[in-house]
Amino acid sequence: MGIWILNGLTVDANNVQAKKHILVENDKIAKVIDAAEGSAPQTEGHEVIDAAGKLVTPGFIDMHVHLREPGFEHKENIATGTRSAARGGFTTIACMPNTRPVIDTVETVNYILDKAATEGVVRVLPYGTITKNELGRELTDFAALKEAGVIGYTDDGVGVQSAQMMKDAMALAASIGMPIIAHCEDDTLVVGAPVSEGAFAKKHGLKGIPNESEAIHVGRDVLLAEATGVHYHVCHVSTEQSVRLIRHAKQFGIKVTAEVCPHHLVLSDEDIPGLDANWKMNPPLRTPRDVQAVIEGLEDGTIDIIVTDHAPHTEEEKEKGMMLAPFGILGFETAFSLLYTKFVLTGKWSLGFLVDRMTKKPADVFGLPYGTLEVGSAADITIVDLDTEREVLKEEIVSRSKNTPFIGWKLQGWPVVTIASGKVIWS
Repeated sequence: MGIWILNGLTVDANNVQAKKHILVENDKIAKVIDAAEGSAPQTEGHEVIDAAGKLVTPGFIDMHVHLREPGFEHKENIATGTRSAARGGFTTIACMPNTRPVIDTVETVNYILDKAATEGVVRVLPYGTITKNELGRELTDFAALKEAGVIGYTDDGVGVQSAQMMKDAMALAASIGMPIIAHCEDDTLVVGAPVSEGAFAKKHGLKGIPNESEAIHVGRDVLLAEATGVHYHVCHVSTEQSVRLIRHAKQFGIKVTAEVCPHHLVLSDEDIPGLDANWKMNPPLRTPRDVQAVIEGLEDGTIDIIVTDHAPHTEEEKEKGMMLAPFGILGFETAFSLLYTKFVLTGKWSLGFLVDRMTKKPADVFGLPYGTLEVGSAADITIVDLDTEREVLKEEIVSRSKNTPFIGWKLQGWPVVTIASGKVIWS
């Protein structure tokens, strides 16, 4: 039995809006009919979802997430993480390899893919590590990991400290047509620092993480990317200097793309209310000037896509305080509503701009056949109620962990139905 989605509002990157009827059969979009004339299609024998007054988009794509399995299942696992993603409207997610064991062997890739197939509800695309065990000493077997199904290589969670190691990795990745995805952080500048170097750090007498810790690696890596010809993708950009370097690299035709997280678009270090480690993340919240820079970077195309960096941790871990708690916050379940509330409702962005940066653009950057509502494409669809305002409540979070600074925030624009590969996986 197929599914008819009737009377839904669609929007493209140019913010052209139209009312459509969409037929899903098996795992594909079978028909898309203009609903403006008001003639309803024959729906007998099909499930019907009335999307009148609601936004219908391609399923959201998140190219930077942490599912914590294997090794940290007390924080999250593939079953809970993919359900959390589904609640947020995501249908394709790319999981980072800093698990235990890390994703540096064919066996671990197979484990992730098998678990996702049997216990997950959305499409899971794994990354492999750049170096064995993320230690920065020896490259992994890129060809074998590609054959097993990874979509790129990253030592996310740590920066690759050796320029020679990174250049070797880029040359190898380029030779087999694969991207390098970089967590940019110079270790010598961040030891013992839990927050950004700024007003909050000064006020509380904390050592700060300087902007240069990120930007030094971005600058180094764009030069190495130019030398090797690799597709180089910068993780979670957070500083004005990084934006400047990426913009400059793109102007010179270097094959660099970049991502930004909702929290770095919405929050600065001046918003941190106190020593609550639910506000501790890496990269940290930067200055208002940096926030403005990453917003402008996304708007002018310097930064290509939005990701969540969904990073679950237990309450016990976060209760250890700013110095001892791990870095990271949840992202899936508030991403769209947060950005819709803060940017679309305030008139700063068009609805089409936001949807594009969470659907078609990530697919384009990574060469994925998703992110569209065209006939014949994968039936990954998210239906959003743009009118309802709701408070973020801890007890409603689907993730196994609850570490978010957005508890109690009133947000508007919530996913109400998520369809992945033709199946309703959340409503």
